[in-house]
Amino acid sequence: MEKEKTQIVIIHGGMTFKNKKDYLHYLKTRNISIEEKIRWSDDYLNKKLGEYCEIIRPRMPLQDNAKYEEWKIHFERYFSHLRNNIILIGQSLGGTFLAKYLSENKLPKKILSLYLIGSAFDNTLPGEDLVGGFKLKSDISMIEKNSPNLNLLFSKDDDVVPVSHTEKFRKKLKNANIIIYESKNGHFKISEFPEIVEMIKNNLKKN
Repeated sequence: MEKEKTQIVIIHGGMTFKNKKDYLHYLKTRNISIEEKIRWSDDYLNKKLGEYCEIIRPRMPLQDNAKYEEWKIHFERYFSHLRNNIILIGQSLGGTFLAKYLSENKLPKKILSLYLIGSAFDNTLPGEDLVGGFKLKSDISMIEKNSPNLNLLFSKDDDVVPVSHTEKFRKKLKNANIIIYESKNGHFKISEFPEIVEMIKNNLKKN
């Protein structure tokens, strides 16, 4: 019998706003481009890992004006489709969401590994507000109980989530594997991410 592929669930980023006025201002002033966005988490990951993994990308509700409670509901709808030994990846707000969820809830599936990429620890961001219910509680140790194999990836040139958030996570999560890259084109705006592919392949060998 052919072995089932390992499932990778990727939770994308998003934005939060204190009020509707700020949100509307963002919509009126944000940069608009007609160029196709090429992200490492799309076709690149499919090409590198699709042979071994089933890659699941939930489209979280209202990503430009995100609310934790709505994301939580949507995330939990996927549980019946997930198998044990999943790999969870959270990018930016997606990582903060997973950190909050896994610090407050026992996931019903066994986690093979967890990756939080360029994710905010708190509301000390230079150009955005981390609101909408995404604030982490003071004790987040349950994350490590949910996933003993925890990886936090940051970039020194990240202009959205300062690398200083690394130390805040480090103080709370004593066993986390923390990697700080010199540059990932700011907030991980890259088309290829070979390092995470290698880490995931090593996870698969242990599965």
